[in-house]
Amino acid sequence: MPAKYFICPSGKTVTIETCLKACSQRCMFLPTLRAIAKASDRGLSEPSVTELIGGTREAYLKKITAYAVKPQDAVYAIHGSAVHTINEGYTEGNMLSEIRLKDEITSGKFDLYGQIIDHDEGVLGDIKVTSSYKIMKALGHYKIDVPTGEFFKTGVRKGQPKSKKQWCYNGVKMVMEWALQLNYYRILLEKQGFPVNKMVIQAMCRDNNLRVASERGIDQSIYLIPIQKISNRWIKRYFKTKARALQQALNQKKLPSICKPRERWNGRKCKDYCIVAMQCPYGAKIQIQSGKFLPEVG
Repeated sequence: MPAKYFICPSGKTVTIETCLKACSQRCMFLPTLRAIAKASDRGLSEPSVTELIGGTREAYLKKITAYAVKPQDAVYAIHGSAVHTINEGYTEGNMLSEIRLKDEITSGKFDLYGQIIDHDEGVLGDIKVTSSYKIMKALGHYKIDVPTGEFFKTGVRKGQPKSKKQWCYNGVKMVMEWALQLNYYRILLEKQGFPVNKMVIQAMCRDNNLRVASERGIDQSIYLIPIQKISNRWIKRYFKTKARALQQALNQKKLPSICKPRERWNGRKCKDYCIVAMQCPYGAKIQIQSGKFLPEVG
C-alpha cells in the first residue's frame, strides 16, 4: 500500500490527494510533491529485493497500513531518483540501465551494468546518495586514541596521559545491506545470461561540504566501493526465507516479530527514519519516549 498522508511542516496530517489538489499554502513546489507521492508507490505486486532486505515487520506494515510521510524528509529519496535518471540518460554502447528483473522469489531493478568503469563489460553498479556517516562505515574508517607522551599538568585530569585522535583505515566495512542487494541483482542478471565480474557501489555524499563530513574523514563527493560476491546458495536461502515470512504474515494478517537489531539500526531507524514506526507497537513506544507523537489528521 502506498503512502496515503503527508505530514505538513506544521505537524498537521492531510491526505496526499488533498495536499496535491487543494493546499492553500504549500511547503514546496507542486511538481516536487507529486514526485514524492509517486516515489512511495512503485506498483509492485511481489516484494522487491530492497523491501526484503529491511525488516519483515516494516515491509508488512507498509503493505497493509495507510501510513504518512513527511515531504521534507523524503526529498533525499527523489534526489536519488534524479541522479539515477541522469545516469540513465547517458548510458550508451555496452551498457544496460534501470531494468527490472524477477524470479520466483522476488524482483529488483539494477542501476547500471556493462562497461561502466573500464573495459570490463561485466560490471554491476549501484548508485547511492547517502550520508558521510554511512560512507565512513562502508569504507571501514574509524578513529583511535593515540598517546602523545605528554601529561596534563593542571585541572581534574592532572597527571593523566594526553592522547590525540588518529584515523585507521582497516576497519570492518559495513556494507551488508548493499552486498545483499547487489548480490541478488547479480543472480538475476546471471540467470538472464549476463555474467557479473565486478560489483561496485557509487556512493554520493550528500553532506560532503559540511564540517561533519570532514570530521569523519570524508573529503570527496563520490566514492567507489567494491562489493564482494556472496554464495548464491546463501543469498537465495536468505531472500526465500524473508519472502516466505512476509507472505505468511500477509496471509494470516498477523504482525511479524520485531525487526532485527541490524534491520532497525539498533533503534535509530525506529526513532527517526521508519515511516511506519507509529503503526508498530515497538516503534511507537520509541517515538513516544523520544517526544514524538502521531500528528492529528486534518
